[in-house]
Amino acid sequence: MTVTADTPFVPEDDTYHAASSDDPLWVETAWWCWNVPDRRIGGWLHAYYHGNRNEATWRVFAWDPSGADPGRMAYYKLMKDVPMPAAPDLRDLSFPEGGFSVKMLKPLMDYHVAYQDPERRFGVEFEHRAVHPPQRFTPGEPPAMHNPHLDQLGHMTGEMVLRGERIPIDCYSIRDRTWGPRSNHFDFEGGPRQAKPDRGHRVLHPGGTRWREIERERGRARVQYIFGHTGAEMGFLGFVRPQDGDAKGWSPMNVGWLLKDGVFVRLDKTKSRMRNYRDPATGWSAHMEVELVDVTGRKMEAEGTAESHMCENAAGSNALMRWEYEGQVGWGEDQDGWKLDHFQRMLDALRDSGTAAC
Repeated sequence: MTVTADTPFVPEDDTYHAASSDDPLWVETAWWCWNVPDRRIGGWLHAYYHGNRNEATWRVFAWDPSGADPGRMAYYKLMKDVPMPAAPDLRDLSFPEGGFSVKMLKPLMDYHVAYQDPERRFGVEFEHRAVHPPQRFTPGEPPAMHNPHLDQLGHMTGEMVLRGERIPIDCYSIRDRTWGPRSNHFDFEGGPRQAKPDRGHRVLHPGGTRWREIERERGRARVQYIFGHTGAEMGFLGFVRPQDGDAKGWSPMNVGWLLKDGVFVRLDKTKSRMRNYRDPATGWSAHMEVELVDVTGRKMEAEGTAESHMCENAAGSNALMRWEYEGQVGWGEDQDGWKLDHFQRMLDALRDSGTAAC
């Protein structure tokens, strides 16, 4: 069967798929994120399932302005290569060795997710009630390329416990799933995979501020994923392609959506773009301008500010983003993935420039 962007997912996609090859890097993911805007808290529950080894790597974390690295985050727990039960079913599963649990409530739509760490006085439990059916990335488009991938906006309600304090969760945020080989993907389990030989740091459109030019180097596996939503009626999601950006700092966006008046429409990747302004002290995203156009011609302009960061692998960050658009405020994330050596060169140039606003 030929799979297109309009091919629907099926209920069986809620659980794990048989590996399509014996590739040791074949992996399947499950991810939920939540936020608590008035506390500037962002949070993740994420698991890689290594189907050919029947092992999982899971992690749970929450961050706020008090600290960004794993040792200083509000909470961080990572367990690598945990043996899984035979034939694990993600529709009703607790990851071994204290991992989070997932229970499907309505196929492809609704889920109960929970995690407890009594020793650290931390926990999170919520229901994800989907706003729409899962959206498929366009096959053959970066960054998923030929691996099936879905994104889904949901209303998440529940509670987190942080150092014993009970904090309500009531937000609109994202879950995603993908499965297939990860040979050419950034590895969030332990930093970037082995870099390919240097081929000259190609830049599609040379010129402009030096740090932006370094950011646009091709063949560097740069990924930047941004989203923000205000309830079930308004928001956006998309991948940014810095490698295809211009000398003025505008980078095109693809494989995403524009949500207006409760209607989801795919982005027009020829007209949607983002310009980022980085903090010269950290190199992390500080401020963004986003121009969105969907394939029917609807438009939206969004401006985002990073409110807190987490940095798991010493380079880019995941930022909790506050967005303004259409007279409304929305919340979401900037997931800014880098290879360490590339990030270091960019940051050196950014610090030399003396300003993030060039």
